[in-house]
Amino acid sequence: MEIIKRNQAGFQVLAKRWIVERTLAWLGINRRMAKDFERFSATSLAFIQTAMIKLMTRRLARYPLS
Repeated sequence: MEIIKRNQAGFQVLAKRWIVERTLAWLGINRRMAKDFERFSATSLAFIQTAMIKLMTRRLARYPLS
């Protein structure tokens, strides 16, 4: 964790934080990932992997190879 000094000139979005929040929002789109009820961490990891595979296949299907 790093301490961030506030900029007096205005608000600036941090790139790394935005990427993490965006990825968590994408995972939250899947109903199964909305809450964490899993007993084992391997199960949670499997659901995260399937959610990201689903996301990537939908993105790749948008732009077919020619």
